[in-house]
Amino acid sequence: MKKKLMILLSLVLVLATCLSLAACGSKTKVYNVGICQLVTHDALDAATEGFQKALVDKLGEGAVKFDVQNAAGDSNTCSTIVNSFVTKKYDLIMANATAALQAAANATTTIPVLGTSITEYGVALGIDNFSGTVGSNVSGTSDLAPLTEQADMLLELIPDAKNVGILYCSGEPNSEYQVKVIEEYLAAKGVSTTRYAFSDTNDVAPVTSSAVAASDALYIPTDNTAATCSTTIGNIVREAKIPLVAGEEGICAGCGIATLTISYYDLGYKTGEMAAEILTGKAKISEMPIEYAVATKKYNAEICQELGITVPDGYVKIGE
Repeated sequence: MKKKLMILLSLVLVLATCLSLAACGSKTKVYNVGICQLVTHDALDAATEGFQKALVDKLGEGAVKFDVQNAAGDSNTCSTIVNSFVTKKYDLIMANATAALQAAANATTTIPVLGTSITEYGVALGIDNFSGTVGSNVSGTSDLAPLTEQADMLLELIPDAKNVGILYCSGEPNSEYQVKVIEEYLAAKGVSTTRYAFSDTNDVAPVTSSAVAASDALYIPTDNTAATCSTTIGNIVREAKIPLVAGEEGICAGCGIATLTISYYDLGYKTGEMAAEILTGKAKISEMPIEYAVATKKYNAEICQELGITVPDGYVKIGE
C-alpha cells in the first residue's frame, strides 16, 4: 500500500512539473518598444496614440511594453533618447517626426526603426532618387498630402492671391522640400511667392509679422515648429485679416482657413500595424515600402467666417 502511494505521489509530481513547464513555454512574449517623439502637438500626439493602439489591438494587452520619450523639440535630445533605446536593446524603435527618424537611423543598423509623421523619406535620410523603400532597418509611414492639390486649394479659396508668403522652419528639411514644390507649382500658375523662414519658436512672431505685411495670402507646409506655434501665428494673421492655407489640420485649426490633411491617428495606427508584422516575424522591414494616408479637404469655419470666405462643396468642417 505504501509503495502504491509513493508511486501515485511521484506521478502527481511529474504531472505538476509538466504542467508548469507547459505554462512557461506558452508564456506570451513581451516586446519592448521605444517611442521617440520630437515635440508635443496634436498631430504627433495622435500618431503616437494610434501606434500604441494598433500594437495592443494586434498583439494583445500586456504584449508590448512602451517607453515613450519626448524630445521637447530638440534634435540632440532625440539622439540621446534613441541611443538609450539601443543600449537597452529594445525590439523596435518608433520615430515620430523627421529629427527623431534621423537620430534613430544614425543610432542603429540592426534594431527595426519605423518612422511616422515623416513627409519625404528620401529627403529625411539623404537618399537620392528614392524609390519608396529604404531597404535597410528603416521603414514607416508618410504624412505627405498632395502638395499641388494644396496649392490648388489656395487658388480656389483665394482666387485674387498674387503674392503668397510661405512660412516654415528652416531647420526642418522636409519643410524645405514642401516649400520648393509649392513655389514651383505656384510660379507656373503666375503667382509670386516669398519665403519667410523662422529658425525656431523664438522668431515665429516677428517672421509672421513680416509675412503678413507683404503678402495677400500665406501658406504653411506640414511643419512641427509651426504646429507648436499655431496660436501665435493665428493671432497675427487674424488681426491682419490675411488668409492662410496649411499643410495639416492641427496648424489649420490654430491659424488657417483650410487644409488638405490626413488623420495622424490613422497614420500612427498604420505604423503600429507594420510594427506588429515586424515583431512577429511576418514581414521584413527591409522589404516594406513607405505607406501613405488618404488626404481630406477641411476648413476652419470660424476664420473663414471672419474673412468672408465661402467654402465650396467637398470640404469637411474641422471638428466634425
